[in-house]
Amino acid sequence: MLKGLAITPPVIGRISIGRVIERNGKRLPEKDDQFTLTSQVQGRDGWLLHPLDEKLRKEGEGHKLRAIPVRLLFNDPALNLRADYSLFNRTTGRPVCVGNGETCRRTGKDGVASLPCPGPDACAFAKDACKAYARLNVVIGEGEEDALGSFVLRTTSYNTIRTLAARLEYFHAVSGGRLACLPLELKLRGKSTTMSYGTPIYYVDLVVRTGITLEQAITQARELDEQRSASGFDQAALDEAARKGFANGAFEDLVEDVSAVVEEFYPEAEAAPRPSGAREGASSLRGRLEARVASAGAC
Repeated sequence: MLKGLAITPPVIGRISIGRVIERNGKRLPEKDDQFTLTSQVQGRDGWLLHPLDEKLRKEGEGHKLRAIPVRLLFNDPALNLRADYSLFNRTTGRPVCVGNGETCRRTGKDGVASLPCPGPDACAFAKDACKAYARLNVVIGEGEEDALGSFVLRTTSYNTIRTLAARLEYFHAVSGGRLACLPLELKLRGKSTTMSYGTPIYYVDLVVRTGITLEQAITQARELDEQRSASGFDQAALDEAARKGFANGAFEDLVEDVSAVVEEFYPEAEAAPRPSGAREGASSLRGRLEARVASAGAC
């Protein structure tokens, strides 16, 4: 195994909420109120749709895609959802610093160094350019075509990260550690806050699939776990292989993927439109908070 290269779950598609558009000569993220499943191929007009996108929309009778049936790859919550405070170099697209609020790995002239991480709000090095960034890998449906091929959801939304982290830990606890066997569903939710001036912001939640109770989901998970064990499927070994793969590199994202990540989640700063009714002369702190709320709506 090549040292320094993180071995991550095989990805066959993306789960996004929105797209990147061109406005005033800049490419900027535009948020949406539904999921979109794309391939890993970009065309002139953006990411090409994955065939599952059309399939799920047909099953939803043409309604907006706001729920996706999924299973998780791993029993360990931390392997399914990896969240860090991340700072990228906008020019090169390379990760500069990745931390967890206690320690960080920072790239310098002498290589990658391990340093204390105060978090983005108190970090003088990041200068407000660092933010929470997470990746969630899921198998859509039952993984009929590729049981280990995953779709990746990338997000910088605190609402999404906090909700998914809590759900994963709770489902892991109530299922007796059978997280990878639970029939789950990604669900897009909306909420309004005082800081968003009543405008809905959307975040991703993880729930048991529509039509079944938590108790039924746990029963199904136990049965599937027994079937897998009887067939020789070693979930513990899969988790350990993933754990070693992630630990093999300093940074998870490949250089060729980071440019798209930076474009979508770390756009160049621009003046955010002031909501109607907002007073003139708002303080710079308030302006920064409004900008953060706008970016927090990104899922």
